[in-house]
Amino acid sequence: MLDRPALLVIGECVADIVREPGAADRVHAGGSPANVAYGLARLGRSTTLLTQLGQDANGRLIRDHLASAGVRVRTDGCGAPTPSAAVTLDDAGRATYTFEITWSLAPVTPERPAQHVHTGSIAAVVEPGAGTVLAAVEALRASATVSFDPNVRPELMGDRAEAVRRVERCVALSDVVKASDEDLAWLYPGQAPEKTAELWLRSGPAVVLVTRGAEGALAFLPGATLRVDAVPVRVVDTVGAGDAFMSGTLHALAAHGLLGEGGRARLRSLDTGTLGDVLRHGSASAAVTVARAGALPPDEEELAAGLTGAPVPRAA
Repeated sequence: MLDRPALLVIGECVADIVREPGAADRVHAGGSPANVAYGLARLGRSTTLLTQLGQDANGRLIRDHLASAGVRVRTDGCGAPTPSAAVTLDDAGRATYTFEITWSLAPVTPERPAQHVHTGSIAAVVEPGAGTVLAAVEALRASATVSFDPNVRPELMGDRAEAVRRVERCVALSDVVKASDEDLAWLYPGQAPEKTAELWLRSGPAVVLVTRGAEGALAFLPGATLRVDAVPVRVVDTVGAGDAFMSGTLHALAAHGLLGEGGRARLRSLDTGTLGDVLRHGSASAAVTVARAGALPPDEEELAAGLTGAPVPRAA
């Protein structure tokens, strides 16, 4: 593990209170950046999460959850309660969210320089914390590669035009951007994903990834588009699917030597064969996650099995 890039994830933790027909409420550790950090650590990556956590029961639950995978947690000690979200699942396992969120983050210096920085979701758009996140990414990208996932939550995004401005600023600072087709439909109503990817690529990133649920995923490079099918799986719920795709993707990018020192230049010459392998890792990671309840991404063994189409093990 010592030769693997050290990853810093900046963003929110959320206690997901899962509600589904005919079942008692369940509380899961969640929050898109926290899920990505957890997924990376489960895959053996050295990962630190810079976040806000309260000294309450939900905060303790999330700390223990992250620690179980080996995530190093850094907080600013702001004392705010742990954010929460009611996650309602329909009969098909599709999730809708109702939030109780505050997001503040005082400037905190990482314990050691990160080789790659990931951020997104609520952390990148909700003030007062969003300004701190943006400043941190601007400073860290001088020596680190950067990834971003807008993971749009319409209830929290505020004015659409302002949200788009914030998202586009983060996109311009990033080397790798991942978004779902639903994210893009909210940010740019009526605009084809291909058009948005072209717009974003011109602003800075080397690659833009678009997930489409059961329709698979797309990857866009300047002058090239790649498509992979979704891994066939029986869906239990979709909680954390996009975050698992992101952690699986970053894991594969790191394995190919495309993150960290010199990674930005190597990403600029990324070939479609390597990119296809990265996409397959992201898709397999998401498939493992949706095949069991909650945002539980795979470990290395489960991901390897998912890549071969082997049955997905159920969570304990």
